[in-house]
Amino acid sequence: MIRAASLATNIVKVLRRAYHRFGRCRDGTTAVELALVAPAFLALLVAILETGVVFITQQVLQTATTEAGRLIMTGQAQAQSLTAAQFQQDVCNYAGSLINCANLYANVQTFATFRSMSMLNPVQSNNFQSASLNYNLGGANDIVLVQVFYIMPVFTAPLGFDLSTLSNNNRLLVATAVFRNESY
Repeated sequence: MIRAASLATNIVKVLRRAYHRFGRCRDGTTAVELALVAPAFLALLVAILETGVVFITQQVLQTATTEAGRLIMTGQAQAQSLTAAQFQQDVCNYAGSLINCANLYANVQTFATFRSMSMLNPVQSNNFQSASLNYNLGGANDIVLVQVFYIMPVFTAPLGFDLSTLSNNNRLLVATAVFRNESY
């Protein structure tokens, strides 16, 4: 019995020393810290990259809309009798390869005054409704509103970061140009 008690005491001493050694040991601390911090860091990195892509695409779309809108403002679109599909293709040509032309839609409206102007919102129940779009180039000295809509696929990042504004992980980007047609 004494021998069993002595053995149990020795085991407790050995376990205590092992516990204290484990507490003092710093080997592998960096790996554990990296394992704890890495997921949050990678999620933040993906969120920053996705946001940057959305901002760059928005700027490219705005520039392309402004450039293509000049075709209407100067009367070139009217002289060539551009259809809505041809105008959308012109916007796509100005945008370059960053934009998928199949996801590009244009709304062109004319108004009597700047004050009477109203923007079109083609989104209903988180779905884009292309049937509500207009295409009226107007004539000389008409006030024109050009809205170009781009349905951009986005990726849901880790930790719930989600930039989608439409269903199916899509984001609707809108570029707008407002001007008075020249006297052509």
